[in-house]
Amino acid sequence: MTQHFKYQAIDQQGKTIHGEMSAHSQREVVAQLLQQQLTVTDIELAQPVQDEDQRSRQRLTTESIITALYELAAMLNSGVSAVEAVGAQATSSAHPKLRYAFKLAAKTLRHGGSFEQAMDASQLPLPNYVNYLIRAGEMTGQLGQALSDACVQMQYELTIKNETRNALIYPGILVISGISAVLLMFVYVVPSFTNLLEQSDRLPFLAWAVLSSGKWANENFLLLILLLLVPPAVLFFCWSQPGIKVQLLEKIESLPVVGEWISQADVAAWSKVLSSLVRNRVELITALELAAESVRMPSRKHNMIKVKNAVRGGESLSVALEANQCLTATGYNLIRVGERAGKLEEMLNALSNLYTIQGQQRMKKALILIEPIAILTIGVVIGTIIVGIMLAITSANDIPL
Repeated sequence: MTQHFKYQAIDQQGKTIHGEMSAHSQREVVAQLLQQQLTVTDIELAQPVQDEDQRSRQRLTTESIITALYELAAMLNSGVSAVEAVGAQATSSAHPKLRYAFKLAAKTLRHGGSFEQAMDASQLPLPNYVNYLIRAGEMTGQLGQALSDACVQMQYELTIKNETRNALIYPGILVISGISAVLLMFVYVVPSFTNLLEQSDRLPFLAWAVLSSGKWANENFLLLILLLLVPPAVLFFCWSQPGIKVQLLEKIESLPVVGEWISQADVAAWSKVLSSLVRNRVELITALELAAESVRMPSRKHNMIKVKNAVRGGESLSVALEANQCLTATGYNLIRVGERAGKLEEMLNALSNLYTIQGQQRMKKALILIEPIAILTIGVVIGTIIVGIMLAITSANDIPL
């Protein structure tokens, strides 16, 4: 069976040549190129499926990436060579984009590149700390363990993100349902009584306001929908702008309950990343710089950068954190004990677990407040509409014919 191959060769003048050739095997391609006095340096099967993999419309989720990396780490920990492990993923990964990514990585490894370079070549969307963990794993001969730690950290961040999103589903549905109910009242119920506006000019203000609003909503339904969509669109646009996003985060951080919840989640993520980097012997200054990237709140991220600079200047981590007011008293004590006992990694893990639990409690508290506020607001609006309609009816009935 004839197959199509891509090759790279060097001619007699030392010039690199790239080309394609159809043949029954790689050996036949090499033989034909030798007859042309070309020295083959690379040859591979030209597989159109690579382009299909790259152009696949199937969305590559973070869960799929983590699963593939877990499998890769398991093979490395079992003694499988990096080239064989990556090659296996290039042929057996479930997602087409993953197959394409691992084919790029396998090619880099076959050409003598490091595992870190191979993962860069894969073009997978990985956090920055993953590359540093991989580099540390290669230096210490614990590549499989380092990749496992990277997977654990990515899974932790994904879990926090999913828990937050899932927790917001019910309040979101409640708010949308309330807005829909009010909208239906104004568009379909209130307009049924707008004829009362023509029967009497002595309606109470509340009745007049409700009926007039209902009449306007019925006559300008499309404009009303547009006005309802503008605030979310503006918020989304502002969130996509880095400068405006920083200002919004600063406002959120100052809120009494929500701000504390996000701050707790920030510190938990920072502690977890730093713990993984320390366990894999990443230099502390580099580890602090990478961990600071996981912090979302602008003021805390700025303080964490100041901590890195202070540690570079010779201060201990616990002193630098306390001087910049990054944690609570419990956090400072855990870090201080970890430094003195040589158990910094364990104390950072404990700190991460502590702040994760506290963050979840803050989240539940915030959501508990959102639900009654939403229900109360919706009830007040619908009640106001009903009272306005009743006032209009009773006022019209009191007018002598």
